[in-house]
Amino acid sequence: MHLEWLNLAAFRNHSSLEWQPDPDTNVLVGDNGAGKTNLLEAVSYLATLRSFRAAPDETLVSFDAESAVIRGSVVHPEASTLIEIEIRRRGQRRVQVNRQRPVRSTDLIGHVRIVAFLPEDLDLIKRGPAFRRDLFDDAAIQLWPASYADRMEFERALRQRNAFLKQGENDPVTLSVWDERLAQAAGRLMARRVRAVHALERHLERAYDEVAHEPTPVRLDYRSLWAKETGEERPAGAYAVDMAKALIGAARADRERRVTTVGPHRDEPTFLLGGHDARFHASQGEQRTLALGIRLATHRAIGEVTDTSPILLLDDVFSELDPWRAKALTGALPRAQTLITTADPSHVPVEGVSWSVTGGGVTR
Repeated sequence: MHLEWLNLAAFRNHSSLEWQPDPDTNVLVGDNGAGKTNLLEAVSYLATLRSFRAAPDETLVSFDAESAVIRGSVVHPEASTLIEIEIRRRGQRRVQVNRQRPVRSTDLIGHVRIVAFLPEDLDLIKRGPAFRRDLFDDAAIQLWPASYADRMEFERALRQRNAFLKQGENDPVTLSVWDERLAQAAGRLMARRVRAVHALERHLERAYDEVAHEPTPVRLDYRSLWAKETGEERPAGAYAVDMAKALIGAARADRERRVTTVGPHRDEPTFLLGGHDARFHASQGEQRTLALGIRLATHRAIGEVTDTSPILLLDDVFSELDPWRAKALTGALPRAQTLITTADPSHVPVEGVSWSVTGGGVTR
């Protein structure tokens, strides 16, 4: 899989841009604010329908425009796919795949697969469990595109149940309706999440070792107060039963606090390095190495499950690494189309086609 060409209109600082990246390695060089990361963000949006910066859609539109357009052609071994997305400052986005509007915009998911290495990846280790939950849910979407709809349905059901609880009404019949809907959605989400956890864990220790050059036990500790046997893959229905029971048990606390206190949104995944919580017992260098290992493991898991090599996006990653880690990462990177941004090409120990990004444009 590789991106054949990308066209942008009124996307961030790119008023009009046409780019044909090399199928192999591309190094985007430019000053801060030139728009390098915006290019990678546009590619990620083609794959995930969201900004990898978690930015709201309206902020992706140039200040002087009402909508932004991302168009790209992605080449697969058997065919190519044309994807067109209009992001509106107000109103719903519009999506076309091969000039046809899909039944749901989410049907776009799966046509493009990406793995992004970002400077903020240390948050996966150092910050709260929400970052790690998002990691596994995002991986599940790349592995099994139907996971996107599962995630949206869970978030929608959770918002609606919380809105009902905030009203403070004591209506057990209505609450039971929301409980059923949330339990079913949680079951589907959790089944995919646990599968994603196991898919990544199969590759994580080796990926860490390749960057660290120091064999170290690495594993995931997934803590859930409501779901049983998260160490094994179980059907969605089994998790739905667990969730339904947990909601009944937490009903009084939920009414008092006016919020849903149990569920996948409260689980606490943790990375263990050498048997210890990496948040508190790993050095900054070990944490950074683990973050790189997580992204490498994600790429390998996606390749293993989908028989596809996702596009690699590395946003100013090498400038954060010391020379030996940069060299180790270079050796561990899989064969795939790779887009790398940097302000200083001397920081990038990778050979590839060099592009200059200035004033919203890109030239070879």
